[in-house]
Amino acid sequence: MTYKNIILDKKKSYAVIKFNRAHEMNALCKEMRLEFNDALLDVETDQQMNALLITGGEYVFSAGMDIKEMASLSNVEIDDYFESMKRYLKKIYSYPKPVIAAVGGIALGGGFNIVTVCDLIVASESAIFCHPELKFGLSPLFYPLSQIVGVNKAKEIVMLGEPIGANEAERIGLVNKVAPPERFMREAEKIAEILSSRSVKALEELKNICSVVPRMDKIAALDLEMSINGMLFARDERKIHMNEVLFLEKLKKKKQN
Repeated sequence: MTYKNIILDKKKSYAVIKFNRAHEMNALCKEMRLEFNDALLDVETDQQMNALLITGGEYVFSAGMDIKEMASLSNVEIDDYFESMKRYLKKIYSYPKPVIAAVGGIALGGGFNIVTVCDLIVASESAIFCHPELKFGLSPLFYPLSQIVGVNKAKEIVMLGEPIGANEAERIGLVNKVAPPERFMREAEKIAEILSSRSVKALEELKNICSVVPRMDKIAALDLEMSINGMLFARDERKIHMNEVLFLEKLKKKKQN
């Protein structure tokens, strides 16, 4: 499918979704949200794609929701409007495959929301994160951010609405890696390549663990993780990979002798 507001680029084993409304600072208009949801489903169901990278390019990730569109909404359209946002946020949050955000330039409001529901975040040194919603009488999305940086820091970010630079974002644990503008996409792609080479089933279960265990007591969490590892250990995939390692070790010993 050809999209107007996004670009879907499928690599060998991972996919890149790039927002493509640079003239509007990648503001998330209705058509763009629909295309984004469609592309997310496309990648999720494509068994050749084992990881997803979301970006807006070098200069802007997304300025958030389209203010012109928001201002023109009637009261009867509000529920559908927020439902369309919730759809892709829930989709990314529960995605079975690892999702990496590659942030160049600004990620504001609704754009910042997308970043916080991704698994890993790579930022350009030029990246700026901000939640200005309170200035417009709206409430920023708090929960995903609080899970990353903690409740108190998240309160500060959403209440004050001050911009956060890339280095500060890395210091507070908001982003995983910061790279120069000319290299941040390559760094994000390296991560996508690594993750897409891992066991699909093991990664899916690990994502489930990361989502569930922070809300469990320590004994229940230990039981769950050991139970999942037991299930993974019983799979033929584990035997194949371990036999490959043993074969390589035997080969090394033969060469040494």
